Amino acid sequence: MLRKTFFLLVLPALSACTRPATPPAGTTTRSEAYFPAPGNAWKHQAPSIAGFDSARLADAVAFAKTQETTQMTPNFSTQEEIFGKLLGPMPTSRATTNGLVLRHGYIVAEWGDTQHADPTYSAAKSFLSTILGLTIDRGMIKDIHDPVANYIKDGGYDSEQNRKVTWEHHALQTSEWEGELWGKNANFIGHEAFGKGERKPRTLQAPGTYYEYNDVRINRLALSLLRIWKRALPEVLKTEIMDPIGASTTWRWVPYPNATATVDGKQMPSVSGGTRWGGGLWINARDEARFGYLMLRQGRWGKKQLVSADWVKQATTPGPVGPDYGYLWWLNTTQKAWPDAPANSFAALGAGSNTIWVDPTHDIVIVWRWHNGSPNELAKRVLAALKS
Repeated sequence: MLRKTFFLLVLPALSACTRPATPPAGTTTRSEAYFPAPGNAWKHQAPSIAGFDSARLADAVAFAKTQETTQMTPNFSTQEEIFGKLLGPMPTSRATTNGLVLRHGYIVAEWGDTQHADPTYSAAKSFLSTILGLTIDRGMIKDIHDPVANYIKDGGYDSEQNRKVTWEHHALQTSEWEGELWGKNANFIGHEAFGKGERKPRTLQAPGTYYEYNDVRINRLALSLLRIWKRALPEVLKTEIMDPIGASTTWRWVPYPNATATVDGKQMPSVSGGTRWGGGLWINARDEARFGYLMLRQGRWGKKQLVSADWVKQATTPGPVGPDYGYLWWLNTTQKAWPDAPANSFAALGAGSNTIWVDPTHDIVIVWRWHNGSPNELAKRVLAALKS
């Protein structure tokens, strides 16, 4: 029931990881890949040159334009009804449905206001996953299977239940971490606090044995990563990922006002993995497309490997329990949320719906924001527009 409810809220388009040993037909090779320069000098390519039937791709875009979300009102007036009492700010308005289709890194289709920075809800979790990958790549965490309690001594992992939680458990949403953070309890009990997301009490399971999509636990992961880096995570994301990929200066990762921690004697903001209770990652579709393209290129941007290809592969491999889910990425391996798409496609997903979909087989990235569309419907239409 939990997974079904989440699917209705977020309209997931899951996906996965098993990558072919050799690039499939249509894939751009490492040596010839195009990477857009910073700013608006992102090259467009005619659909016919990129391998599409122009009319069919235009039909796919026309479909996307008709799918404006009804879940999130333009002024976010239903936010607390859906998710519960806010902890952080919300914008007064948002863009209408918008998006891009990339092939081989070039923009082949674009619609709506793709430069309007809006909350992306739980798509932020996939950005947090990438920060975790950087932390492991640099040896700041020795092994993702290490208990978090080996590194974090702030009391959050002292209980018998929590001391068994590993970094991987957090990333797979199987941590079963118990406790309260920033005024929200991990059990999601109480209508005022959680709105329609309120859950019935249940017995906690052993960490690693039970999947539950849970923002309190992801916010706990973010706090733990803050303590490892000793730098605000928006600053880490900016310097290590967003600036190198040429992102705009308009994105912000907005913390709750009460979400602060003392790190080395300094007060630092701790960010959330979504916008369920306000705040979160506010970003435009073009910046999300750059991030999706970084993942399509297995963590490389130009001549720089920003996050390791090993991490990208690991992050897009399904865990042992739960749905098709990797390290805070939705996958398409077995349950096929995108039945018309390759099994190795994967996505960052957020309520609203906000989607960054990556298809390594066809060298495609689709960003689609503020839509009611079925997870599969736009991908199906775009893939059907390919000439071969």
